Amino acid sequence: MPFRAPTARLALKPVSPSRIPGELDGAWWPRTRDLTSELSALADVLDPLWGRITRIAVDRRGWPVIPRRLFVNGHVVKVGWFDSERDPHRVLLLSYTAGRWDLLVIPPETAVPSATRLLAAASVRAGSPMTATALMAAEQARHDGVSEPPVRPPHGAARAARRLR
Repeated sequence: MPFRAPTARLALKPVSPSRIPGELDGAWWPRTRDLTSELSALADVLDPLWGRITRIAVDRRGWPVIPRRLFVNGHVVKVGWFDSERDPHRVLLLSYTAGRWDLLVIPPETAVPSATRLLAAASVRAGSPMTATALMAAEQARHDGVSEPPVRPPHGAARAARRLR
């Protein structure tokens, strides 16, 4: 079988026995907001690394359509969502064999330099773990007064923020 390059843009922390559940395990930078194809590519890469992915949860404000299930590597992956009380820049993946994994979600429209910095920052084991939202906020603050396009909030986040005011 010929080599097939992974389609998911992904950076992962090294697996560690001292892993803290809920801490970021890396970052994912989808190419589009087509969650069906993007999650299929992500699970396709992670299944061999982390064991069979069985469930995925995303923040629903970031995706126009959320499928209820995906067919990946010969099995069904259930897809769910959470609301803003959780970290909106995070995707949660569950595996029966390896447990829970959390990834920073970098919006697809993020400029390459910003996405590169975020991928690197989320995939380093640090003494004080940052949340996905804290990493995104730090990257956004870096752009204040800089000509590089800023990191954009998830689709629909501005509308949701206006409703809260």
